[in-house]
Amino acid sequence: MKITFHGAAQTVTGSQHLVEVDGHRILLDCGLYQGSRKESDRRNRNLPFDPASVDVLVLSHAHIDHSGNIPNLIKAGFKGDVVCTFATRDLCAAMLRDSGNIQERDVEYVNKKRLKRGEPPVEPIYTEEDAIHALGCFLAIGYERPYTLLPGVTLTFYDAGHMLGSAMVALDFADDEGRDRRLVFSGDVGRPDTPILRDPALLDAADVVIMESTYGGRTHPPIDESEKELEQAINETYRRGGKVIIPAFAVGRTQQLVYTLNKLFHAHDIPDMPIFVDSPLAVNVTNVFRLHPEAYDRETLDYMTKEDPDGDVFGFPRLRYVRQVEQSKELNFLREPAVIISASGMVEHGRILHHVKNNIEDPRSMILIVGWQAPDTLGRSLVEGASEVRIFGETYQRRAQVRVLNGFSGHADHDGLLNWVRAFQRRPEQIFLVHGELESAEALAAGLRDDLGFKPGQVRIPTMHQVFKA
Repeated sequence: MKITFHGAAQTVTGSQHLVEVDGHRILLDCGLYQGSRKESDRRNRNLPFDPASVDVLVLSHAHIDHSGNIPNLIKAGFKGDVVCTFATRDLCAAMLRDSGNIQERDVEYVNKKRLKRGEPPVEPIYTEEDAIHALGCFLAIGYERPYTLLPGVTLTFYDAGHMLGSAMVALDFADDEGRDRRLVFSGDVGRPDTPILRDPALLDAADVVIMESTYGGRTHPPIDESEKELEQAINETYRRGGKVIIPAFAVGRTQQLVYTLNKLFHAHDIPDMPIFVDSPLAVNVTNVFRLHPEAYDRETLDYMTKEDPDGDVFGFPRLRYVRQVEQSKELNFLREPAVIISASGMVEHGRILHHVKNNIEDPRSMILIVGWQAPDTLGRSLVEGASEVRIFGETYQRRAQVRVLNGFSGHADHDGLLNWVRAFQRRPEQIFLVHGELESAEALAAGLRDDLGFKPGQVRIPTMHQVFKA
C-alpha cells in the first residue's frame, strides 16, 4: 500500500489523500484549499495527480475543504464513482452548486478589473453547471454496510459524529502476501454529546490510520458552558442596543446554533428579539437536515417530539430564514437589537461581509466567532485582535466587541482524539496525522507517544505530496 498526501498536510484545509492498493488508485476526499486567494487559486486549479488515473473517490463528508474540488476533478478527467453516505450526497447537491456559483461571481468581478488593465479574462475553477454534472457521479451507501469498492477492496462507513452524514472510512483488503489489512481514515472526528448528532463511532481494529489533528494539544470547554456564554453574549448586546453578528458555516454550525437558540428562546433565557439566518445555502442545508432524522441523537429526537412546542428543532417564532438578496439588504436598516447568523464562517465571502462591514464600527454590537479561522482570512484577523480591517477594499476601525466561543467546535479535542485511538483493540502499526497545523499535529503526536505508548516511528506528520509505503 502506498499513500500520497496531496492536501491537509500540516494545515487544516484541502483534504486529498491518494491510496494505492493492489494496482487500484483510491482518492480519499477532494477538498478545496482555503487560504490566501492567490495560493488557493493555484492549488485548487492544478490537481497534483492525473484525475483520469484515479479509480474511485471515497468522500468522508460534505464540508467544502473535503468535497469542494470534486467538480474540478471530474472536469479534468476522473471517470469513477464518488462514494459517500446518503446525507453527504444530499448536502453536496446544495454545497457544490453554491461553490460553483460563488466562483462564477468572483471571476466576473476579477475579470472587470483585468479588462480595465488590458489583461485577458480568467475562467472559474468550475461553474455551477460543472457541479450539477458532478452530482451524477455520486453513489451513496449507509453506515456499517460493507460495500465492494473495487475487486479485493471492501469499504465500510462508520458515523464520525462531526456533521450530518460524516463518516470514518475503513478499507479492508489483502496485501501482497495475502494478509488481511485495514486502513482507517478518520475523516473529521466529532465530539461526544454534541447536539443533534450521534457520538462518533469507536472502531476496534486498524493496521494503518490516517487521522485528523485539528485540535491536538487543545481542550474544548464543555458545550453547555458555550451555550451559556452564547446566552450571555446575546443578553449583554441586547441591553446595549446592538446586534450580534455570527459568522457561521452554513453546514453544521448554523444548524447547531439554531437548535441552541431554539432551546434558549423557549426557555425564555434570551430576549424576545429577531433572529435571522441570512444564507441561501444555510436555508437549503437546513432542509436537508430535516430529511435525515436517522442521524439525530436520542436527546434531539426526544426534544423534538416531547418538548419543542413547534415540533421543529430548526424553527421557532422569532427565527427568520433569509434567502432573497433584497431581504438581506433590509437587515442593513435594522435599528433594533437582533442576532444575524450568516456565511461564510471565515468571513471571506458572502453576505457576512456586509453585516460585519455595517456593524464593526458600532461599539454596541458584537461579532461572535464560533469556529476555527484559517490563516490569512478576515476571521483570523478579528480573532487575533486587529484594530482595523479591510472589507471590499475599504478600511474599517474595529469598535464592535469580538468574542470567541470555542465550545461549539464540531471536532474532537486532544483528549477526544486520544480516546478514539485508545478504543482500537488491534492497535494500528502506523498513524499519519493530517488536517492540523503543525503545532497541533506535533502535540497530538506527543500524546500518542507519551499517553498511549506508540513509538516515534509509528506516528508520522506528512508534508505536502509526501509518499509513504505502509
